[in-house]
Amino acid sequence: MEPVRQVEGRAYPWGAKNIDTDIIIPAHWLKTTTREGLGKGAFETVRAQPGNIFDDPRYAGAPVLIAGDNFGCGSSREHAAWALADMGVKAVIAPSFSDIFSGNAFKNGIVAVVLPQDAIDRLVEVARDNEITVDLETMTVTTPFQDRFAFELDAFRRQCLLEGLDEIGMTLAKDTEISKYESGVAMSRPWIAVGAGNEGTLVTGAGRT
Repeated sequence: MEPVRQVEGRAYPWGAKNIDTDIIIPAHWLKTTTREGLGKGAFETVRAQPGNIFDDPRYAGAPVLIAGDNFGCGSSREHAAWALADMGVKAVIAPSFSDIFSGNAFKNGIVAVVLPQDAIDRLVEVARDNEITVDLETMTVTTPFQDRFAFELDAFRRQCLLEGLDEIGMTLAKDTEISKYESGVAMSRPWIAVGAGNEGTLVTGAGRT
């Protein structure tokens, strides 16, 4: 996962409320085993409507999506976050998010910014013709017109995003400690060590054989 310090650029001035994960990525796209290409299916039903915001050339490749209340509700499919990331979205701003979607977004390097409705209304207005900046270091969303909206983010998630650490990265960062622990276990309890010449050893609830 790449570090995210600042997301700057055009934003989709959508503002729609109660957008569930089936709207973000329809169920028939879930058959894929890879994250690549899901951006093509993102908001498929919305894109079927003439003049929709996602096919407007003014916002092509926009890294920010401004949405309404309860974004990401519905099923827990992580494909929703994958689809957003594949279409280039690095930050979503909304009054509230589904907890599961918020977690999935974080795990995929997408910043979920919570701001009150009046701030959302202002950003939708500004984003129609101007860029927006989401800054994780200052924890603010700003516009060229001196608008400055402060937001909060879980300290652990913020640090992981700033350093570009997902769950695998966090585990690898502890490689030295993990190796040291495993070596200690192999010496003190060799009967549970794996791959240390103990093939055939069986550990059961009643002891080992």
